Amino acid sequence: MQMNLSSEDLAFQAEVENFLETHLDAELRRAGALASGICGEHEPTMRWHRILHEQGWVAPHWPVKFGGTGWTDMQRYIWSSACARANAPRLYPLGLNMIGPTLAVCGTSEQQQHYLPKLLSGEHVWCQGYSEPGSGSDLASLQCRAERDGDDYIINGTKIWTSYAHHANHIFCLVRTNAEGKPQQGISFLLIDMTAPGITVQPIITLAGDHEVNQVFFDNVRVPVANLVGEENQGWTVAKTLLTFERSSAYAGRLTTKLGELKPLVVEADEPALMTRFNELVVRVKAIEMSEFRVQGALAAGQSPGTASSRLKIIATEAQQEMDEVTMAALGYHALPWQLEARELGSNVKPIGHDKAPVAVADFLNNRAATIYGGSSEVQRNILAKAELGL
Repeated sequence: MQMNLSSEDLAFQAEVENFLETHLDAELRRAGALASGICGEHEPTMRWHRILHEQGWVAPHWPVKFGGTGWTDMQRYIWSSACARANAPRLYPLGLNMIGPTLAVCGTSEQQQHYLPKLLSGEHVWCQGYSEPGSGSDLASLQCRAERDGDDYIINGTKIWTSYAHHANHIFCLVRTNAEGKPQQGISFLLIDMTAPGITVQPIITLAGDHEVNQVFFDNVRVPVANLVGEENQGWTVAKTLLTFERSSAYAGRLTTKLGELKPLVVEADEPALMTRFNELVVRVKAIEMSEFRVQGALAAGQSPGTASSRLKIIATEAQQEMDEVTMAALGYHALPWQLEARELGSNVKPIGHDKAPVAVADFLNNRAATIYGGSSEVQRNILAKAELGL
């Protein structure tokens, strides 16, 4: 495998870094640095979205005919890694990274023409309706119902842990259209307008004090049958397609950035055992980076990376949590004060103790979910056991 960048890749890397230097102002960088969840505050996130849309770079992994850039897999990796190093705001992934690519593959031409341009421009902001109370990792047991009534479905039920539903104007949902047969059967995939009558969004405040997730209630919500993606009762196939996009992330760039921020804290703590843990993390992150390069190399050669996305999600999210724990140990008692206001964009509240503590503590609390969402580590290991070991 060739690990060195080609001359074309190096030229592209320089172009990307120049673009970020030119367009990422101090407020956007600050918003990216303060984000402790999947994304940061809504307004800077959407401002960065519009900048990238104007440049034509908002959806680099989409097919060119739908607005993608036509970049190679390595160029997309260079882009995502550079954004992580520069603390660029993370765009809402539910639309750009999940439902957009899924509609490009599974949607009708009418759905593609209606939804994809609005997703690119930022007019449509999407959230995901998968998990339900009692149906998280066991997603196939979901009970949110959709009953056919002429040209509409009538939806009743609830979804939970719905990221950014309070900002979204559309939601893609898995709903049960048939209660017979195996749990995976009888599930359909619907696109729903969040402004439809009968939808209620209830906030859930995370351990870190953030309003990132919500519970969404559907009370006799009418959804046109035209909003069905794929065939009725075959939504599980569409869902698996979407989950492939969800788990195909580049982790190394952001982990490397976090290592750079962590090193001064570990040096300042002056504890040999802590430095040993930090050095072990450096090796693990480098291994993740090499694994991601290997995946990019396979894709560039037209090969399937197989179960690499499951392996990478396990090792990267566990490394992320270990990094958070080392950070807490390095901060010591500086990690104790509750400082929600100190990490709000534009706040003039001065942090108590170390200025890195407010965001670091929020990262530690929010990232406890990293090995659960997107398919828990247990689910990923089951996938590996079945696909690679034949168990």
